[in-house]
Amino acid sequence: GERRRDSVAAGLAAVTDDDCLVLVHDAARPLASPELVARVLERLRAGDVDGVVPAVPVRDTLKHVRGEAVVATVDRSDLVAVQTPQGFTAAALRAAHASAPGDATDDASMVEAMGGAVVTVAGAADNIKVTYPEDLALALALRSRKHG
Repeated sequence: GERRRDSVAAGLAAVTDDDCLVLVHDAARPLASPELVARVLERLRAGDVDGVVPAVPVRDTLKHVRGEAVVATVDRSDLVAVQTPQGFTAAALRAAHASAPGDATDDASMVEAMGGAVVTVAGAADNIKVTYPEDLALALALRSRKHG
């Protein structure tokens, strides 16, 4: 689709809600491992949540800024960076897409906005997002290290 959300909606149109679990993954994270996928699915299959996202602790110190001025240092003790694949029940994801106007940075935020229960599982430090050219070089190096 034109937007990420449109692509997810197209995928949702191809499945039913009956006992269906959906994984949403972006091509920008080419190093997601089978073990990471298994962790997401295992937690989702417990049946007590609407969504599961892999997460890693935030490593950097974070600053709130206005322009170039630092306003505050953000307490990162309870912050995580989320990754894909993200897992959902098809029913919850479909309801979230129907109720959330506009676009969102991830599907979990739409499920959260409608009051759905989303939890985290351990992400993977090497499940990096390829956004900039230097990220691709890092991804290729990580893949080479993993696969010899």
